[in-house]
Amino acid sequence: MRKVADCRDMPSESNCTLAISGEEDEVVRAAAEHAASVHGHDNTSELREEIRTHLKNERTPVGS
Repeated sequence: MRKVADCRDMPSESNCTLAISGEEDEVVRAAAEHAASVHGHDNTSELREEIRTHLKNERTPVGS
């Protein structure tokens, strides 16, 4: 099952709307890199675990 990390689910002063979807490990890695490069967070194991807890299952389009 593909996972989604959505910046709108995280507290943010920038009101970022980026959503990243894919396999869980690649989404966590990409979301952590985004959080570090765009939002100024440190790319730590704690950040990656926090991101992992906020992942959602990707919704399958109706009719697929």
